[in-house]
Amino acid sequence: MKLSFAPSSFASIITPIFTQSKIHTRPISYSSISTRPTSLKPKTPLFLRPPTYSTTVSELQKWHNWAQTLASSVGSTFLESDNGPTSENLKREVVWLLEDVLENPKSNLIDNCGFNDGGDFVKLRVELGDLYVLWKQRVEERRPFQYVVGCEHWRDLVLSVEEGVLIPRPETEKIVDLVSDIIEGNEMLKEGLWADLGTGSGALAIGIGRVLGSNGRVIASDLSDIAVRVASFNVQRYNLQDKIVIRQGSWFEPLKEAEGELAGLVSNPPYIPSGHISGLQAEVAKYEPRLALDGGEDGMGDLLQLCTGAASMLRPGGYFAFETNGEDQCKFLLNHMETKTKGVFYDLKIVSDFAGIQRFVTGFKVK
Repeated sequence: MKLSFAPSSFASIITPIFTQSKIHTRPISYSSISTRPTSLKPKTPLFLRPPTYSTTVSELQKWHNWAQTLASSVGSTFLESDNGPTSENLKREVVWLLEDVLENPKSNLIDNCGFNDGGDFVKLRVELGDLYVLWKQRVEERRPFQYVVGCEHWRDLVLSVEEGVLIPRPETEKIVDLVSDIIEGNEMLKEGLWADLGTGSGALAIGIGRVLGSNGRVIASDLSDIAVRVASFNVQRYNLQDKIVIRQGSWFEPLKEAEGELAGLVSNPPYIPSGHISGLQAEVAKYEPRLALDGGEDGMGDLLQLCTGAASMLRPGGYFAFETNGEDQCKFLLNHMETKTKGVFYDLKIVSDFAGIQRFVTGFKVK
């Protein structure tokens, strides 16, 4: 959960199931771990909306010129103030926005960030007037691009996101890689019951659900009603509703019937110290849910709660992977588990993210 939105790098701005016949266990009732019914549907990402609007190529050209001019006006102002996007970052986003809005983004209408003579009219997924509004929100109000288009590209997924749901970060993808590696050759882990706590958009649950074996299952939970709705939408879109179930609640509360049965546990919890939130990049501090960011006075409150819960929720030999804010939190968490829960876990490790920053704490419950 690095907190930056320079699209080219997302650089950090903080210093930062088992086979039933072979494994004997108390059965888990998946029917009781159901998705919470909700009355409101999540917003549909732009690229999934029907192209029911049209405009002329010349009018779209005018919008494109205006959008590029507005992006150019930023210069390095945002970068210097809070490590926000530069004009070049924003100009790339103009192209990405058009790709999501156009009925046929590969029609060669866009040519080197300009336009050719690709016909008199083009079909759009939003009205042209709304396109002006969306881009003004992005630049003048610093609304995150992912909320503007309603989605984020993560691994090989395109996940729906909206205000109230944390935007999944590239470094969190590493947890899926860790799980994929650790289940190789381990039937209990590959075919077992996993949990993703604080699932947000459902990114980790979906990523892990796709690498588990045919009997592997995932329970994904979140306290936020909006997150539950969005995660459910993403799970259904990837046709994983028989493998992943979404529940609403705080941390381990929705998993009571699975105590001592989890083969694996992952989480990207809130870990930013409360006093640091206001100094984050505007896209983060103004728009992303504080519930998913604020880890208390020192940022460790939820991480310590996860450690305590892992001791009782994991089955012997079960695996966990938790994301942190960086080296200091990793070392603190590792020391806590080696001393306060001595004898409960083994093979405790600190794992770096793709940028080489110590980011994750992993380990196993003793057998």
